[in-house]
Amino acid sequence: MKSNKILFVLLFLSFGLLSGSAQEKRTYKIGVLLDRVTAELSPLIEKLQNEITAVVGEDAIIEFSPENILVNDFNLEKARSNYNQLIAGNADIILAFGVLNNEIISPMTVHKKPTILFGAVNRDVQQLDLSKTSSGIENFTYLIESESYHDDLTRFKELSDFKNLGIAIDAPIANILPLKEIFDAELATLNADYRLIPFESVNDITSNLDGIDALYLAGGFFMTIEEKKILAQELITRKMPSFSVNGPSDVKLGFLATLQAEENLDQFFRRIALNIEAYVTGTPLSELPIYIDYNPRLTINYNTSDAIGFPIKYSLIGETDFVGEFRNVLSEKEYDLLTVINQALEQNLSIQSGQKDVDLASQEVKTATSNYLPSLTASGTASYVDPDLAAISNGQNPEFSTAGSLTLNQTIFSEAANANIAIQKKLQKAQQEDFNASQLDLIFDSANAYFNVLILKANTQIQVRNVDLTKTNLQISQQNFEAGQSGKSDMLRFRSEMAQNTQAMVEAINQLEQGFLVLNQLLNNPANLEIDVIDAELDEGVFEDYNYDELFGLLDNPSLREPFIAFLIEEAYRNAPELKSLGYSLEATERNIRLNGYGRFLPSVALQGQYNSTFNRSGAGSTVPEGLGFGLVDNYYTAGASISIPIINQNLNNINRQTAIIQKDQLDINKDNLELGIAVNVRNGVLNLVNQMSNIQLSKISEETAAEALELTRASYSEGAVNIVQLLDAQNNYLDAQLARTNAVYNFLINALQLERFLGYYFLLNTEEKNNEFRQRFFEFLNNQN
Repeated sequence: MKSNKILFVLLFLSFGLLSGSAQEKRTYKIGVLLDRVTAELSPLIEKLQNEITAVVGEDAIIEFSPENILVNDFNLEKARSNYNQLIAGNADIILAFGVLNNEIISPMTVHKKPTILFGAVNRDVQQLDLSKTSSGIENFTYLIESESYHDDLTRFKELSDFKNLGIAIDAPIANILPLKEIFDAELATLNADYRLIPFESVNDITSNLDGIDALYLAGGFFMTIEEKKILAQELITRKMPSFSVNGPSDVKLGFLATLQAEENLDQFFRRIALNIEAYVTGTPLSELPIYIDYNPRLTINYNTSDAIGFPIKYSLIGETDFVGEFRNVLSEKEYDLLTVINQALEQNLSIQSGQKDVDLASQEVKTATSNYLPSLTASGTASYVDPDLAAISNGQNPEFSTAGSLTLNQTIFSEAANANIAIQKKLQKAQQEDFNASQLDLIFDSANAYFNVLILKANTQIQVRNVDLTKTNLQISQQNFEAGQSGKSDMLRFRSEMAQNTQAMVEAINQLEQGFLVLNQLLNNPANLEIDVIDAELDEGVFEDYNYDELFGLLDNPSLREPFIAFLIEEAYRNAPELKSLGYSLEATERNIRLNGYGRFLPSVALQGQYNSTFNRSGAGSTVPEGLGFGLVDNYYTAGASISIPIINQNLNNINRQTAIIQKDQLDINKDNLELGIAVNVRNGVLNLVNQMSNIQLSKISEETAAEALELTRASYSEGAVNIVQLLDAQNNYLDAQLARTNAVYNFLINALQLERFLGYYFLLNTEEKNNEFRQRFFEFLNNQN
């Protein structure tokens, strides 16, 4: 809770000594009453000392001595004894913090020494009069914050709709405060059951989570960071929504949500110092304001909500802050660029379909080649002949007979078959090059999808920070309005900006999800598979051996740029699978032209053999009449050769030749157009890279400048020196500069890979040896140009 967080700071006073330096100033000895001290409270003491010194140092000398720092360790009698000790001792002002000290001091109507109380108690159980703006009690003031069990539970119910809530609170506090009465009433109103979990250690909580569907951490200020991490992780493992009274610091450790606003430590330190300054300069404590205003604001851990499958209600987006890295904590697989490319090449459905086209083209080659394979045919017949006819056939046509034959055909030479084989082989190679082009396209598409997700992640994080920035500016405009430095229109304008920026953040989150969907489709993953991508940096990870400095040097040198472009175009011509495919199609067409030209006069030569056998003769005419002088042959064979030359074929040969010539002309035109397109693409790719190279350097300068300009403009706006339009312009410039800076490297890598696609050669996927050969070819090309 906020008052507990305030207590967090004051605990450090036990270790420091703050004193003024001016002579003849009155010295005030400060006594401090604490419930507990932990080792993790020390880092903030220096900042608190500096603040008090800066505010009070001109008016008095302030001393914090160890003997006046008293801790009760949640012992009520010890708390009473500590208070009495300070009353009887040399303390001039008493600062009291914590539940037990609140129990001792709140009921008092007479205060013997000036006392400032931070009760560290939720306002729902405060014993102090909350209707007043000041204490009205001599020598006494107290500070009250806005936190409330009622507000927390109402919002938590709205978020998670819990039915059986666990409420964890420090055991000493549970023994002192009437929490059962409060929670009985609150949970009855929310139509839910609850279990109070008093704890001394984190194990007391984790061992009592069975049977509940959500946890409300209503205490835990003195838990260590490590203990809170253990508890948060256990809740995430159980997929259990959690809500903390301690503010965004707990949410950053893994708790789901809190309603407490981000603690403004500077504001708290200033309020402590101002109260002390007001008293030492003559303002009675009874007249000091008692409220510290923090606007309640829902904070949700994006990663925790993802991990527990907790849907964020868009109706709450406008009043919600998000913390987290916006990475997919549920991801079943994390991809780097090489993993994305390799899986896409192996599993992408489009590329698998393209491979089938190559396989089908190979089958066409086999079909064409099979024309030179022998053909063996077996046949059988059974005949019945009219008996009268059979009787006079002299045994040649018996009434009943069965016979069989084997026929062998073998092509020896055929120009048409030769041409078809050659054509199908060329078409198969063309199909293979088309497939290679599809692979190159897929590599770039996969890399583009990968970098697009990185860009969307960065955009989401920037949009979240922009919402936070707008929230800060809105607070400044509210302060200016209350101070009379600006009109209400400024505040309304920032509220409108807050709504617009929040919508931009929601859209960024959804676009990131869409980016993951596209990547899953390319990788042939289930659409709902949870994945994430690893960030890519120049000269790191898979790009560690990717020598960009050399590329920078070549493109940055005007005298080398044009020769380098000419070399890249030559390499692109040499590597382009599209050109190779056209080349094979041209060769196939030229072969077709030759076939329908002189090739049509080449003869076709074939061999044929046949073996015949009569299995049975019966009935009339089944035998040769006596005296004819010949017998019947049941088994015999024949063999022969054939040569054929087409003379006139309905003019189809001429028509086919003319058609092939037209196709060749068309392919030549397409080749010229493709070469021109490759040259243009390479030049555009180089120019885009030059742009991105400068963008990397200039965007860094632009972001730093925009950030500084925003800080100066915001400071001037808070002082009323500039108007809201100037502040909004500065904020929007900073937003644009952040997006440009974050995306600059990704855009450079995308453009580099796009240029490599035009070259038909990906450096990232080739060995260092191959890449060195590429460099050597350039140097040889350069030497030949001189």
